Amino acid sequence: MAKRILITGGAGFIGSHLADNLLQHGYEVRALDCLSSQVHGEHARRPDYLDPDVELQVGDVRDPVAVRRALEGVDAVYHFAAKVGVGQSMYQVADYTAVNNEGTAVLLEALIERPVERLIVASSMSIYGEGLYRTPAGELISGAERGLAQLQMHDWELRTSRGDTLTPVPTPETKSPALASVYALGKYDQERMCLLVGRAYKIPTVALRFFNVYGPRQALSNPYTGVLAIFAARYLADQPPVIFEDGLQQRDFVNVRDIAEGCRLALEVTRAADKVFNLGSGEHFTVRAVAERISAALGKEHIEPRIAQQYRVGDIRHCFADITLARRVLGYSPQVAFDEGLGELAEWLQGRTESAQPAADAGTELAARGLTV
Repeated sequence: MAKRILITGGAGFIGSHLADNLLQHGYEVRALDCLSSQVHGEHARRPDYLDPDVELQVGDVRDPVAVRRALEGVDAVYHFAAKVGVGQSMYQVADYTAVNNEGTAVLLEALIERPVERLIVASSMSIYGEGLYRTPAGELISGAERGLAQLQMHDWELRTSRGDTLTPVPTPETKSPALASVYALGKYDQERMCLLVGRAYKIPTVALRFFNVYGPRQALSNPYTGVLAIFAARYLADQPPVIFEDGLQQRDFVNVRDIAEGCRLALEVTRAADKVFNLGSGEHFTVRAVAERISAALGKEHIEPRIAQQYRVGDIRHCFADITLARRVLGYSPQVAFDEGLGELAEWLQGRTESAQPAADAGTELAARGLTV
């Protein structure tokens, strides 16, 4: 008999791709999703991309009745329901805390009453703050930060006390958290609560720290979605994307199909229980290079990105994934090359006319609140 899997937030970008993967491997899938207007539009309905074999229950993860109903007959749970956005979390503090922290607490109380075989929670690379760095002398530095005076001078790189530039290196799961936003704090809270309650009630639990996920189905109208979708929305509207700082900050961009595969492995690999894993591509690119690649993929090379030379509160300079642990324990091996993934994203984007204006308004909103430097 096929196992039934619940995905909270299962009608969203990553959740729907995970649902596809699980269905292909013989699982039954149920999704609990509130169909947030910020993600799904004002007149939210079941998204066309959600496989018809997915049982969709519309409800809020903060609602104990909806959560208990969604858990009926379920063998395992992926907890993906969350508000996403570093900048927005810095002024919608109560909303982010309610959805991400309280929603997780409601789910966990329901799981205490009705345990499952496995719980997998989506965490985030944002909990690291700055990634891991190396000094010119070869010493690894964890917890490096940039001061306000440095940022006001538009000196973007991290430095030693002597002023030498630090070199970013892949960030492993052992790096201590450095929580630079309300969103990061909430994601860390989510993963810690799940692991803590899982251990106490003998529910095998896995936390997955996603890096910058991209691919089809990202909401282009959401000003706080992933950077690739934001850039794409601007290009599609024949407007330049806005890049903060100097655009040379480095990130790990991982295709959503690779993320979905890693999530399934976290369900099936026995040794994964009670562990935390980075899920990224193991590669890194500057944000400016990514803007250039997406413009080429969309045929918008004539539009130059606007380099803002501004810092957003909560942003970090460099962070990219060390995926050694996921490779060794999960057998995780990213398969989608970045250019291949961009081509797939560009194909999906062709003909889409969502306005890019919300993404522009996001920057304006942050500046109006004093959250840029």
